[in-house]
This record gives sequence, C-alpha cells and structure tokens, in this order.
Amino acid sequence: MASEADLTNALAKIPEVPVASNFTARVMAAIELEEAAAARNRGWNWRLLWPRVAVAAAVLIFAGVSGQRFETNSQRVALAKNVASVAVAQPLPSVEALNNFDAIQRMSQHADDQLIALMQ
Repeated sequence: MASEADLTNALAKIPEVPVASNFTARVMAAIELEEAAAARNRGWNWRLLWPRVAVAAAVLIFAGVSGQRFETNSQRVALAKNVASVAVAQPLPSVEALNNFDAIQRMSQHADDQLIALMQ
C-alpha cells in the first residue's frame, strides 16, 4: 500500500501538459487511418498469397513426381520377378536342339509362309 501512495504522490507532482486544440481531431484521424488499414488487410493480399501458392505447387509437384517414380519402380520390380519366375519355370533347351537351331529356325519360317498362304 505504501508503494501505491508513493505513486499517487509522484503523479500529483507531474505538471499538467497543455493539449493541442486539434488533439481530438488528430486522434479521430489516426483511428480512421488504422481502421482503413485493417479493412485493406482483410481482403486478398496477393503479395502474401503468391509465395504460399508457389510453395504449395512445389510440394504438389514433388509429391506427384515421387509417386510416379515409386509406381515405375514397383512395376519394374514386378516385371523382374515375373521374368525371374518364367526363367526358372522354363527348362533350358538341350544341347542337340541348340546344335540344330538353324534347321529348326528354317522349318518354322517355312511353316509360317505356308500358314500365311493358307489364310489368304
């Protein structure tokens, strides 16, 4: 309580400052200026919006490219597994078949020509 009494006494000793004759008008003008600035800030502020739009677009593009690369990699892995399973399932040709590869290839070409001729 003593500090409040000291504060009251100190404030009482401060001399009265004369106020300008247009003080009220100046205060009202400052209030109107602040209200106008606040009204402007409530609308779309494109200078603040563009960086946010750019960051959002960059994030979306990065996510899209990452997703596409993941999907491509998944397809490659699946293809490799399929090729590996086919390679294991198919027996290797015998040595005799590989020795006669040219003859077998000529026979299949001749059979294809006959098949084409029959279809026409």
